[in-house]
Parts: sequence; C-alpha cells; structure tokens
Amino acid sequence: MKQQQQAFIGLTNPKSPDNVGAVMRAAGCYNANGVFYTGVRFDKAMSRGQKLHTDTKNVSRRIPLKAIENFKQAALPNSIPVAIELVEGATSLVEFEHPDNAFYIFGPEDKSLDKEVVAWCKHVIYIPTVGCMNLAATVNVVLYDRMAKLGPQAQGDELILKSRDNNNRLTVNQ
Repeated sequence: MKQQQQAFIGLTNPKSPDNVGAVMRAAGCYNANGVFYTGVRFDKAMSRGQKLHTDTKNVSRRIPLKAIENFKQAALPNSIPVAIELVEGATSLVEFEHPDNAFYIFGPEDKSLDKEVVAWCKHVIYIPTVGCMNLAATVNVVLYDRMAKLGPQAQGDELILKSRDNNNRLTVNQ
C-alpha cells in the first residue's frame, strides 16, 4: 500500500500577513498539511492588529500555522526538505520530481535562505522565471506543480461543486 502524500511549508521570517494569508489559502487549495514559520516579523505585524485578510477561506482554522525556532525542529522524520531559492546550481522546477513527503522551505520576501538551511535541504529548486516572484505566488506555483506531477487527491465535478464559491453556478454545455 502506498504511503499517503504529505506536504509541509516552511516560511523564513515572513513579514507580511497578506503574504502569509495567501500562503494559507494556497495550502488549503493544494491540501498541504501544515505551515511553519521562523522569525519575528510576522508575529510583530499580527500584534499590531494586522490580519490574514487574504486567507479568505479561513484555512488557518483547519491547517496548522505555527511559529518555530528552526526548520529542523519542525521536520517530520520521513519528510524530505526542499529549498526553493533562486540560487546557482539549483534544479529547475520543470525538471524536479517531488518527493511524496516534502517539506518545502521558502526564503523571506526580501532576502535569501541561509546557507545552513540550503545545505540541510536534500533538494534545492528554482522556478524558471525572469525575475523573482512574490512569496505567496511562489508557494502556489510549487504546490500546483506538485499536484500536476503527483496527481490530484480529488478531481471532477464533485470537487468543483465543493470548491467553488456561492456566486459561481456556471456549467459547460455539452
């Protein structure tokens, strides 16, 4: 019997509740199992009354969003750490084969991942774009690529009916 796929997300010192909220929404859309973050900027922004406005599906109520000291602390024994960074020598996402149990580590919006984190990760991948993408956009692309390559957990009309919002009643005439 095949082991269930799991995907965890690690955010390095995120600064924007808008970005973290959008990451949470992506985590919900692509069935991630949890989101961990390091650093203090996000907590400071939240303590000033900022909210996760972009988590419009309230995913943070069902998928854990947890502060941690370092990513090694959060890694599950069978998870494979994967750094996502525009760094020389990285593997293109186009060529990358996602592990069944991945712990994707994303850099901060305004810096790069620490060398120690990159060295700890089993894989280092980049998205072949011209310029760098927003943190939440990067998470969406990586998780979508994972789903496209490993296969969706659900699909078809049942998923569409469960997933779309109340304002969408469109059907394809056949």
